[in-house]
Amino acid sequence: MLDQRIKFRHLTCFLEVARQRSVVKAADTLAITQPAVSKTIRELEEHLDARLFDRSKRGVTLTDFGKVFLRYAGASVTALRQGVDSISQVRMQGGLSINLGVLPTVAASVMPNAIRRFKSLSPDTTVKVVAGPNMMLMGQLRVGELDLVVGRLAEPDQMSGLSFIHLYSEHISLVARPGHPLLTDENPDITRIREFTVLVPPKHAIIHPTVDKMLIAHGIGALPDRIETVSTSFGRAFTRETDAIWIISNGAVASDIAEGHLVELPIDTSDTFGPVGLTTRIDSPISPPVEMLINAVREEATRHHATHSDMNT
Repeated sequence: MLDQRIKFRHLTCFLEVARQRSVVKAADTLAITQPAVSKTIRELEEHLDARLFDRSKRGVTLTDFGKVFLRYAGASVTALRQGVDSISQVRMQGGLSINLGVLPTVAASVMPNAIRRFKSLSPDTTVKVVAGPNMMLMGQLRVGELDLVVGRLAEPDQMSGLSFIHLYSEHISLVARPGHPLLTDENPDITRIREFTVLVPPKHAIIHPTVDKMLIAHGIGALPDRIETVSTSFGRAFTRETDAIWIISNGAVASDIAEGHLVELPIDTSDTFGPVGLTTRIDSPISPPVEMLINAVREEATRHHATHSDMNT
């Protein structure tokens, strides 16, 4: 029988500690004290008669019991959130809503037309678009705050309980303003980017490891003048107004390149291709509106990829 002593606060606290892998970070996110988090987790473990976390100086990790409980705790919290949302939607009488997470790179390329296509079919459905780093979006998807995430495939350790639908693959681009000094050479030496300010993704960005590997493969060590950012609006403005080099997913700047506002340096980055797609929860059924949005994204991704493939041939 279900232990009536297990409360909603136990589940949300457990999920946040599992997501953050830290009691301190979970306390900050939940806006409660660290002792309160520790006490709540201890109570839950006592109710279940099982240790859910292994604790060390490096933080906390899920035990085998914790990994099993994570799947069902996430499903139950998600179901409760959906129930509350459904009541709110009925009261508002404003139709359904979809919470959509997108990486900034996809938000700039595929999503505008995909959402336009979806809204033409379901004008009464409100689409709430949340942009942010991949790790944050996956965490929100896992606990039910998002219905769907569109972006690059996450690392394997972040995909537990999640499902990925591949749409297309894209490469990393090095872009600069028209007339940039490096563009005078038909085959510029990539190591010369060290002579300029370079915009790169920060460590929490999904493409950070790929960019690092690319730089190492070309014999480029630490960049002496670098700016770390995930802001496409800042990157676009700064690169167009300076001699900076911006290293970014091609999808984020494809329209800028097509319109001549930015120029892609003629440097081979074919080894940086990575899968872009849709991520959903395994433990939660996909609602009809979300299914419609998924179809719209898939259709637009196919059209967008085919268009840009033709332009590059």
